[in-house]
Amino acid sequence: MREAQIAELLPEVFQRTLHPDGPLAGYLAAMAALLSPAEKILDDLDFYFDPLRAEDRFVALLARWVDMDALLEDREAVLGAGGERDTREKAVARRLSSGLGRLRELVAGAARLARMRGTTEGLRRFLEIATGCQGFSIVEETERPFHIEIIAPAAAAAHHSLVERIIAREKPAYVTCAWRIVDDA
Repeated sequence: MREAQIAELLPEVFQRTLHPDGPLAGYLAAMAALLSPAEKILDDLDFYFDPLRAEDRFVALLARWVDMDALLEDREAVLGAGGERDTREKAVARRLSSGLGRLRELVAGAARLARMRGTTEGLRRFLEIATGCQGFSIVEETERPFHIEIIAPAAAAAHHSLVERIIAREKPAYVTCAWRIVDDA
């Protein structure tokens, strides 16, 4: 807010005593300066809640808001000199094994993925977004009733624990599931 906008909010008796060189003008200038940083944040508020533009450290919090934090792993973020662990400066960061970009995509598509939850198509799409690997296929017709088999591309091997957490969370509730990695070659 500018000084003139703040002055309009004052009672009329104060507005009449307002002079450019008076003490009240100084107070209004100080108030405007104090409000400026908060107004800047409020003007750019959408930046903080857009997972594709938010600061890196805020994306894990956004993931928690859309119930994706179970997919994150705890990792020690700070190591001491020489590669040895420094317990005095140990910090734990919540990360997705496939990287921050994949987490941003998951959070951005959370509503769409939630609508498809419990379906084989939703499971396939979730796996592809989370790992960044294309080519997951789901076989629904197996010799066992209520059983699906997920065939993962070889690139998904690097994200083994992530794939298992996603399958446990996103598969249709009434089915059992097995998954395997197929060599692309």
